[in-house]
Amino acid sequence: MHEELENFERNHVRDLVEPPPNCRPIGTKWVFKNKRGEDGMVVRNKARLPGVFSKEGIDYEETFAPVARLEAIRILLAFAASKGFKAQQMDVKSAFPNGFIEEEVYVRQPPGFESARFPDRVYKLRKALYGPKQAPRAWYARLKSFLLKSGFVMGSVDKTLFLLSRGGDTTIVRIYVDDIIFGGSSHALVSSFALNG
Repeated sequence: MHEELENFERNHVRDLVEPPPNCRPIGTKWVFKNKRGEDGMVVRNKARLPGVFSKEGIDYEETFAPVARLEAIRILLAFAASKGFKAQQMDVKSAFPNGFIEEEVYVRQPPGFESARFPDRVYKLRKALYGPKQAPRAWYARLKSFLLKSGFVMGSVDKTLFLLSRGGDTTIVRIYVDDIIFGGSSHALVSSFALNG
């Protein structure tokens, strides 16, 4: 729980504010999950603080975020294998709290971590949490913006596919929610994306 809250502080996810008039903050509750290794042993305990609910028209307007279909992922992997590309997968830690939201969203203080000095205040979100329905869209928009600024071209039909060509070398990136699958013809480009992407 402390790690999750420290991540919020580090990423400037929220601000503790006086609730505005007619404010109906979203409830929060802790969700716990054990992450297991290939052998089934628990390798990490995770705690997430999602918003419990959102109300259409009040807390969000648009929620759609493109998601790669499994068939598209299989095609990408088959293409990479046929071209001898090195393919990698990256699970983006804390992806959703890195996505900016456009709506004004307020959440209650987390259970067990209420401010003793300001117990009646609420958090105004700057970035998305895991629960609100706009979180995937906010994350996708930020990642898309980063890739386009980095010189990638978005697929005209498949909006989860991004290509970068540099001097005859190609890097391919596919987004699947908070996972990124990428590969390329140049080991240097793939390594650079893995380190900087």
